[in-house]
Amino acid sequence: MAKTHGDPQDRQKNPNPGRRRFLIAATSVAGAGVVVPVAVALVESLEPTAAEAAAASTTVNLAPIEPGMQLTVPWQKKPVIIVNRTPEMLATLVEAQKKGILKDPDCKVPQQPPYCTNMYRARKPEWLVMIRICNHLCCIPHYRPKKASVTASWLGGFHCPCHGSMYDLSGRVIKGSPAPHNMAVPEYHYAPDGKSVTITKMYPKAHLC
Repeated sequence: MAKTHGDPQDRQKNPNPGRRRFLIAATSVAGAGVVVPVAVALVESLEPTAAEAAAASTTVNLAPIEPGMQLTVPWQKKPVIIVNRTPEMLATLVEAQKKGILKDPDCKVPQQPPYCTNMYRARKPEWLVMIRICNHLCCIPHYRPKKASVTASWLGGFHCPCHGSMYDLSGRVIKGSPAPHNMAVPEYHYAPDGKSVTITKMYPKAHLC
């Protein structure tokens, strides 16, 4: 025999749909109340603190770096080279440009911040601040400032003996090198007195290798 709509057993198996919708809605609201604070807490935990931001930067005293000398310092697990270039060293940059031996002499590829898009790839011509990593396969190129120290036509710069990439004293890649681009220059600024430099972060558009 078919059961009628008023059968108590049928009501137990099929509870009031209006009550069911209410319970679902109430549960959803309660759940949302829990999710929002957790999400906010997660976002806040991802925001760097002042201490973390300070730890991410490196300040270097420039006083000990005499003209012609270089200093390589660790920054965010990367080697950063700082070179105090002499007028003679700066003259080789002009010479390399005139000889047409560079892949990207005008720094059109954004491997440096806008304020370093110049022949010196620097805020100040004499000071080079650059990540010392060849962008071919992430090797560490050697600093070879003396002319003819790598090849007879060598003007001075950086040489990667692993795969043969060569760069001038601004880190601009020389034609014939397997490296595709100039070496990367990070974001940095000088102290008001000019006696130190602080390396702050990677330029977002630049890449290492």
